[in-house]
Amino acid sequence: MGGIMVKTVNFNISGMHCASCSIKNERSLLKLPGVKSASVNFALRKASVDYDESIVAENQIYGVIEKNGYQVIPEQASSPVVSTPGHSPEADSPGHHEMGMPADATGASLASLAAAQEVAAAKKKTIWAIACTVPVLLIAMLSLSSPFFFLGRDLTLWIQVVLSMVVIIGFGWEFHSGMVRQLRFLSANMDTLISIGTLAALIYSVVLMVLDGNGDFYFETGAVITALILLGRYFEAKSRGQASEAIEKLMQLGAKTARVLRKNQEIEIPIEQVQVGDLLVVRPGEKMPVDGKVAKGSSSVDESMLTGESMPVTKHPNDDIFGATINISGSLVMKATKVGKDTVLAQIVKMVSDAQTKKAPIQKLADTVSGIFVPIVLGIAVLTTVIWYLVTGDISQSIIPAVAVVVIACPCALGLATPTAIMVGTGLGAQRGILIKNGESLEKCKKIDVVMFDKTGTLTQGKPRVTDVLSLRQGTTTEDILKLAGSVENSSEHPLARAVVNAAKERKLAIKEVEAFKNIEGKGVKANLQRNLIIIGNSLLMKETGINLDAKARTAWDQLEGQAKTVVGVTRNKYLLGLIAIADIAKDDARDAVRQLHEQGIQTAMITGDNQKTAVAIGSQLGITTIFAQVLPQDKAEKVKGLQDQGLKVAFVGDGINDAPALVQADLGIAMGTGTDIAIEAGNIVLVKGSPMKVVESLQLARLTFKTIKQNLFWAFFYNVAALPLAAFGLLNPIIAAGAMAFSSVSVVGNSLRIKRKMRVV
Repeated sequence: MGGIMVKTVNFNISGMHCASCSIKNERSLLKLPGVKSASVNFALRKASVDYDESIVAENQIYGVIEKNGYQVIPEQASSPVVSTPGHSPEADSPGHHEMGMPADATGASLASLAAAQEVAAAKKKTIWAIACTVPVLLIAMLSLSSPFFFLGRDLTLWIQVVLSMVVIIGFGWEFHSGMVRQLRFLSANMDTLISIGTLAALIYSVVLMVLDGNGDFYFETGAVITALILLGRYFEAKSRGQASEAIEKLMQLGAKTARVLRKNQEIEIPIEQVQVGDLLVVRPGEKMPVDGKVAKGSSSVDESMLTGESMPVTKHPNDDIFGATINISGSLVMKATKVGKDTVLAQIVKMVSDAQTKKAPIQKLADTVSGIFVPIVLGIAVLTTVIWYLVTGDISQSIIPAVAVVVIACPCALGLATPTAIMVGTGLGAQRGILIKNGESLEKCKKIDVVMFDKTGTLTQGKPRVTDVLSLRQGTTTEDILKLAGSVENSSEHPLARAVVNAAKERKLAIKEVEAFKNIEGKGVKANLQRNLIIIGNSLLMKETGINLDAKARTAWDQLEGQAKTVVGVTRNKYLLGLIAIADIAKDDARDAVRQLHEQGIQTAMITGDNQKTAVAIGSQLGITTIFAQVLPQDKAEKVKGLQDQGLKVAFVGDGINDAPALVQADLGIAMGTGTDIAIEAGNIVLVKGSPMKVVESLQLARLTFKTIKQNLFWAFFYNVAALPLAAFGLLNPIIAAGAMAFSSVSVVGNSLRIKRKMRVV
């Protein structure tokens, strides 16, 4: 980075009421010297800023937001919000003093509390606003009058004046104060439109009542508009909470305390005090406190929160275990290897949070429109007033269409269209073990033509296993052969040798000590066992040691190799006893995953370092016909580029380590995670569980999310394009316009929430 000290700060912003607010804050941040990038998410009310801390300080970033008339909730309550000179953060920052938040709460807790308080306050305000509006509306609709007068005016008029002022000025104060704040900086936002519209109706009606006492009053118009918009904001806040609940649920998964072994005593401590190397006791039914390895005991563990799979996983000593997974049966002693922000759960939360904060490229158009929308609407409203007055000569006839214009305009829906869908999609993905890094990754999924799988560890188990044991000598059983081979291979660390030893142990066969063990590089091993010379190796070693393979043995050997298996002969005193076949077998769901991709019109390809014969055999088992064999790791990216040069959009699926160049080269990189490599940087999507079916699921989820974004943007644009002319031509009542405006934002969030329901059937 050439010495540049780039740092990232995330914080929440209070007081944003429409997309133009987020655009204004984002542009202001980008103008600040030292800021490298800035993203302000209207739906989350959150900002993410990358900056050079040698040029700009964090408090200066906060100061830009506050100067724009908004308020900052930092990531940590203990991190003070240092404002610009003369500004008091305690005075108008919704921090831990004003909102009653504990000083030691995390930023996420602050945001969660703020969101809950926002919903509660919006609900209370809406109920009272509606209660005061109903009498005003009934008096106007039923043309009610009273035999009583006050200051020469019908008492019902005074009831309308008082109640409408309570609603418009009192309960709608947030709109007017927001307009004033924006006016101080010669700016405008959604508050400006609502304030102008409702105050215009109220002031005109009050003036008319004072001067004349007769005519068309619009008290109910301003009151109903205010009540409907407050109702819409309540529903919107509630829906946003449902859309963004994924991170909150993830954070709640973690254990709060841990039982640590200190001097052979179990001591319960807060999770924050656990250190790497601590021995922790986890009883049945409890959550794993942090990431670590099993030190003692064995148990079944529910890892569904991590992988999305409901089947428990059996854990033995030295196996990896992860924080927040649930110990089901046996008691375990674990050794902590990762704590705090290094745990898998913390990395998942960070990845999902980053994905939800960063903007998708498709949002650029919406942001551009939202940034200029409010001034355009105000211009249309002024023009509407002038034209209607010139045509009718009646100021009353001029005000109502103008009010409808400013009320119907809704950049909120445009601002919510993309982030709410991303929030739901990425949150749902995290629950299923699919980590989508950003909105750009969603867009990359929309036109994938080919999915290229790296074979080992992706389509196959990645660990050689014994698949066949064949006896070729009368009186010798397959168990005898495996017992001999296991005893000799136990002295070797070769992966094929470990596969043989594991197979013998699984069958509970006795492993015996051998003498004069020797490894023959690339060919096999030999040793003495109970005064017998045991030789185990490939066909070349058989030939070199003069071991004869009869026709039956050769036929069996060739058949097993034709099935993409590695074959070794097991001999005793230079007599062939039998054959052992070893293979890296395909994952259970690999064939189904390939089939489903083909059914969706997506081609598949497999790339491997294996020889052509073995690669073709595995490919045929899985239904993959495009095979790239004997490819070195550094050459995989070239194979991806070769397909791209043919005009194809390629998704590459690899393990995220030696496949990094190919993951970066591909149009979409999908990294298979195993829990320990969750923070793979190369992939656009990380799959916590290495299941090929998760590839299919991730593409389906991404395409569904992107489709929802397009639907949201279409209806948001269509709504404004269609509604503004109707309002300007006087074809839309302001009250209906207010209801439609509130509904448009709620409908966008509601459409995004449909992603959850649609993915349930997948």
